[in-house]
Amino acid sequence: MAGNSNLTDSRAAKADEFYTPLSMIENELKHYKPHFKNKTVLCNCDDPRISNFFRYFVMYFDVLELKKVIATCYKNDDADLFSQEATEKAVYLEYDGKIKYTGEEDFEKIPCKELKGDGDFRSAECIEFLKRADIVVTNPPFSLFKEYVPFLFKYEKKFLIIGNINNITYNSIIPLIKENKMWCGINDGHFWFQVPKHYEEKKTDFKIENGIKYRRMGNICWYTNLEISKRHEILETGKRYKQEDYRFYQNYNAIHIETVTDIPMDYDGVMGVPVTFFTKYNPDQYRVLGLTDSADTSEEVEKVRIPNTFRGRGMIDGKQKYARILIQKIK
Repeated sequence: MAGNSNLTDSRAAKADEFYTPLSMIENELKHYKPHFKNKTVLCNCDDPRISNFFRYFVMYFDVLELKKVIATCYKNDDADLFSQEATEKAVYLEYDGKIKYTGEEDFEKIPCKELKGDGDFRSAECIEFLKRADIVVTNPPFSLFKEYVPFLFKYEKKFLIIGNINNITYNSIIPLIKENKMWCGINDGHFWFQVPKHYEEKKTDFKIENGIKYRRMGNICWYTNLEISKRHEILETGKRYKQEDYRFYQNYNAIHIETVTDIPMDYDGVMGVPVTFFTKYNPDQYRVLGLTDSADTSEEVEKVRIPNTFRGRGMIDGKQKYARILIQKIK
């Protein structure tokens, strides 16, 4: 997610620079081919000179039957961290398929144009690109996710983006999930992301291959509002409800579920499930009430909370459990 990382302070910016590998993009986007026919795609958090998102859409332009692909990036003092090009300009690339892709050398033939402004995806200049686009596909800065998603909905855009599964708990995101306006994509889990040379090396989940640094990130998933068959698959854990196997919260009329595989298929009451449930979520099977968190004061959650008890995470034996999503089976 090159670009836009300088929208925060330098320390946060460096922590935001994770570059998506081409294989990760290919493994997800191969499931969405019908959505892209005759569409304009925008990658508005990507330095087009190095973005694998832009590279993917150029390589598969004819296969996807695209109309156009546009990539923009935020002005970066270390512009193009991987190739070390000496420029500090915000730039954009447009590709309409006229320059046929046959190999890596063809990327150099696509004109790289300077933006008038700094390339902030919220700038008037970049919003004009957004208005022209049908689908946004990118890896937005992690620190701006809670702002970025509502921004896309403001302009009524279809999207396929990368984020952390825990982003679901944001106040700006959980209502969109509850209202069935966005959902998780196909793939999720732990993925290796390329990071710039200045990235601080970690003791774990870090490697260097051929002089390139990689960081392994957990709890990563794709978010989208493009229709996929996966989200209508029935979740079946094989578990059945036994009172002795499940604990009720002290402050919610709901049972605590430790892992998704523990969800009892025959329980009709409210359950507090981990956020990873959303990678298996079928809106035809369950409805989402809200979050066991003090920030969620929605009517659905308040109805489940036991009067005059702690408003926040679920309590068991006087101890707070990790925040859970409150769900109930649709009868």
